[in-house]
Amino acid sequence: MTQKNQDMLVWHSSQVNAEDREQLLGHTPLTLWMTGLSASGKSTLAYALERWLIDNEHLCYVLDGDNVRHGLNSNLGFSSEDRAENIRRVAEVAKLMNEAGIIVIAAFISPYKKDRERALKVIGSEHFREVYVSTSLATCEKRDPKGMYRMARTGQLLNFTGVDSPYEPPLHPDLQIDTDLYSFEQSMELLQGFMRHTMRFQKQHVKKAKSDL
Repeated sequence: MTQKNQDMLVWHSSQVNAEDREQLLGHTPLTLWMTGLSASGKSTLAYALERWLIDNEHLCYVLDGDNVRHGLNSNLGFSSEDRAENIRRVAEVAKLMNEAGIIVIAAFISPYKKDRERALKVIGSEHFREVYVSTSLATCEKRDPKGMYRMARTGQLLNFTGVDSPYEPPLHPDLQIDTDLYSFEQSMELLQGFMRHTMRFQKQHVKKAKSDL
């Protein structure tokens, strides 16, 4: 885009503000950014949390690392540059969804600190919460549901995080979940407790989900 075209763009303001959407939906919007190695349990926990929130009448959506590469980011590979662009696009989508009042659960390896910091900057610190699913590499390799670690170890898959591409763990995540130590049920209790503590639920209470009964 040329500078002339850029200068012609105008920001159009809505007649609906954040408070209107919070009143309608009964919660403050938030992006829960879940980072960790492949097979650490990010997506499993993300979709379970989505189910729990929906069961409790809170509008939410999971942005999943695999799913977005089928459409929005289908033209991106796994170089450091493409990984950065992948996270940038996802952060912009999460920001738009938060502006619409939706709770976003973003489950991405997002291995580089600078890319996660960029996501924080795009989404805004008031809406961004980082969850580090810190499952060990050894456990992730044992799980290996897609056989990707095996392929990476034998040279069939290049630039794979944890094998021949680095993962930079968060130093100060808002929540850390190690599924080496916690069962799925315990991990969900941590996530649910974190959401209750972090968010302003305007509805009378968060009712018990069917899975909690």
